Amino acid sequence: MGSESRAYVLIPGAWHGGWSWRPVAERLRAAGHAAYPVTLPGLGDGDDPSGWRLRDAVEHVVRLVRERRLGRVTLVAHSWGGYPTAGVAYELRGQVDEVVYYNAHVPVPNQSMIDNDPPEAAAFLRGLIEASPDRAIHPTLDFVRNIFMPGVAEEMQRLVADLLTPQPGGYLLDAPAVPSVDELGIPARYLLGEDDRAMPRPGAEFAARIGLSPIMVPGAHEGLLTHPDGVANAILGNATGTKI
Repeated sequence: MGSESRAYVLIPGAWHGGWSWRPVAERLRAAGHAAYPVTLPGLGDGDDPSGWRLRDAVEHVVRLVRERRLGRVTLVAHSWGGYPTAGVAYELRGQVDEVVYYNAHVPVPNQSMIDNDPPEAAAFLRGLIEASPDRAIHPTLDFVRNIFMPGVAEEMQRLVADLLTPQPGGYLLDAPAVPSVDELGIPARYLLGEDDRAMPRPGAEFAARIGLSPIMVPGAHEGLLTHPDGVANAILGNATGTKI
């Protein structure tokens, strides 16, 4: 990878906002690049999560890139963030230098995240959405402890649980009706936390959907918070981890 300055658009996972990318963003900036952590509609502090659709998230990111006149960009997706990233890459095709997936879903075109999940997980998520008055899935401390950050200090688990916001159900139920990044001819990499156990399928399976092998980086699903040096270095192409 060259040493030219890049503009990184950092797209968060479910329940997360731009705050989750802040430690990594600071390291990308220190390396001479521009970094734009995104908070998607409905996921800001105090936002009403009801009624939002995947298209809203895509349009939000596209509008940010165009209004700020960022020119050529690198999209970096964490977890569920792979879904809006698919639509953004399509809308901005021709100005996306690369897509970097980090512990991320790689969508199957025309399938929602829930449709692509294993049946038991899909049924569980649908049930939570249908039972919620605002059709959102509300975060819990137990989820952070057991799925996102097992083995991490309790103080950090509690802090992250307090920062998470309800995930709009429409974001999980809508399918990206666009080609995959490899079909668009956009270069991509897949970074996978060594201890990530939060994804519904193995990271290697997601990476293989676009012809990649994952590059291993330190940490679990929330390594962008617990291991920002390693994640930033991997995004910059300086990872010392291995492919599997």
